[in-house]
Amino acid sequence: MQRLQGKIALVTGAGAGIGEQICYRFSEEGGTVIGMDLNDEALQRVAAGVQKRGGSLHTIVADVSREADCRRAVDEVRERHGAVHALCNVAGIVDGGTLVDASEESWQRSHDINVKGMWYVCRLVVPLMIASGGGSVVNISSVAGPFAVKDRGVYSVTKAAVIGLTKSLAIDFIGQGIRSNAICPGTVETPSWHGRVNQAADPEQALKDFIARQPMGRVGQPQEIAALAAYLAADESAYVTGQAIAIDGGMTM
Repeated sequence: MQRLQGKIALVTGAGAGIGEQICYRFSEEGGTVIGMDLNDEALQRVAAGVQKRGGSLHTIVADVSREADCRRAVDEVRERHGAVHALCNVAGIVDGGTLVDASEESWQRSHDINVKGMWYVCRLVVPLMIASGGGSVVNISSVAGPFAVKDRGVYSVTKAAVIGLTKSLAIDFIGQGIRSNAICPGTVETPSWHGRVNQAADPEQALKDFIARQPMGRVGQPQEIAALAAYLAADESAYVTGQAIAIDGGMTM
């Protein structure tokens, strides 16, 4: 399928996990893909993976929590490509612990990356989308957003904010051709998730506990999230906006 043929897509957090797989899928769907991440080495690895699949990836090293970086990145996209038709905001971090345990540093850092960074990119890209006739914003939230997850206090707050941001964009710019939707994954097998498992006091038990949360009896794969992102970015989802869509193996059923 070539559902993104002729579309220019910007993906943040492109260096690993869900963002990496979105870059692969969007390229396979015919899109012109720009990957943005803090880690240049990771971006080059993803670019090589995209090339092996017959595409190419324009890479930009930038920190979403810094407005100047976001502005530089979007300016580069504008100068090189002239438009953005799809934006996938994937960049984010997961801090553990309850809200009582959380430090002010954790609270600020999580909000800077998970929420403020997304806002920076959206407010720069949405005018570009409007100028080119509209576009689709796909924000990665989490089931922790609408439902909260135990011992993920600050993370749950930020992912709830992502849903609010997503719906605000949808209602404010629906008349200008902008669609905005959030994906709310359950547990997904990513390098970040493996890191949390391995850092647990009992990694083997942590793995069992993570898997047990999903009635399907397994964790999700980033390719599955990328497939949903491709649908939301494509014209076939033209009647879908303002939604927070769970993809969680039945975790919130």
